[in-house]
Amino acid sequence: MEPIKQRYSHQRETILQVVQSTLVHPNADWVYKETRKIIPNISLGTVYRNLNQLVESGRILKLKDEAMVRYDGNTGQHDHFRCSKCGKWYDVELIDQSIFKSFAEKHDFRIESFNLELEGTCKNCLDS
Repeated sequence: MEPIKQRYSHQRETILQVVQSTLVHPNADWVYKETRKIIPNISLGTVYRNLNQLVESGRILKLKDEAMVRYDGNTGQHDHFRCSKCGKWYDVELIDQSIFKSFAEKHDFRIESFNLELEGTCKNCLDS
């Protein structure tokens, strides 16, 4: 997918930096609170609008579960583990991608992307 060209926006770039600066896979409210530390007068609507533009342009990922939408600043190929107790998302690398190449060759497919999401209980929740 070709990224959508957008003119420069200080607010959008700040929101992108906020999302890329964390591994917690934040929701929009978290991004809003963190962005307000840098741009105190930014509105929640502006944060939502820019998050959507960043997703559409391929600069961040949108993760959904039954509870909420979260964002991921890591757009490289990786998978996710979600804890069903605390709701945290973790980046994980699970699969040797050569499996997909041999699968595609065997079935004469072209795989353009994949997303593997695991759900279970994280170590912190198991220990508590």
